[in-house]
Amino acid sequence: MAHNDHPRTHGYVQDKDAYLKRLRRIEGQVRGIARMVDEDTYCIDVLTQVAAVTKALHAVSLGLVGDHLGHCVVDAAKESDEAAAAKVEEATQAIGRLLR
Repeated sequence: MAHNDHPRTHGYVQDKDAYLKRLRRIEGQVRGIARMVDEDTYCIDVLTQVAAVTKALHAVSLGLVGDHLGHCVVDAAKESDEAAAAKVEEATQAIGRLLR
């Protein structure tokens, strides 16, 4: 069963509003970076802001991984060993993509 083919709620559902708030803040930061580039801001100042956005996205990612492990993987483990193994593999691949 594909990850989006099931009726389960996602692990982040309880924190959805907080995630959306954080993502909107990040979106504003990215717009600010574009404005900085448009205004020919000093390279190091732009890079500092890029680093801040990257750190903020990593924080969102880490939260989502934690929610996935604590909710989706735990639920799958209650279902069967095979379902749990599939969710762990899915999480491992996602974490691998984050680390590239």
